[in-house]
Amino acid sequence: MHPYTSAELARKLQRTATGLLSAEAAVDLLIGHGAWLAREDFVHGFIDVATDPFQRGHEQVAAVRWEAATGAVKAGRLVCSGSEAAMLSIAASLAAGITVDLRETLGGLDAANLALVLKALARANGRAVQVRVR
Repeated sequence: MHPYTSAELARKLQRTATGLLSAEAAVDLLIGHGAWLAREDFVHGFIDVATDPFQRGHEQVAAVRWEAATGAVKAGRLVCSGSEAAMLSIAASLAAGITVDLRETLGGLDAANLALVLKALARANGRAVQVRVR
């Protein structure tokens, strides 16, 4: 079992992403979706936690190994639903520039996940939006 709760991991990921809009957007998308941070296989296999000596109090930070995670999904080593794969792919694209086919990826999202994606895209652009998807 991982020693951190999903909420603790979320804070550590946010701490790492602070100041880089695309990284903040990706982390917010991952947190908002909720599924990935609750999965032990994802947390243990694709999130690294370390102490940041540059942070006051040497706080811990966390980072997702985006390329490894999306590669594992594509190879079938990290089994997930279509919407989970889509959300991870979009977050990885925002955070690490990993190419994603939006036509294929967006088509299977429900309204709640689409709203999260739209908010993340706006955040990556330095904007805040209120999204209502019907």
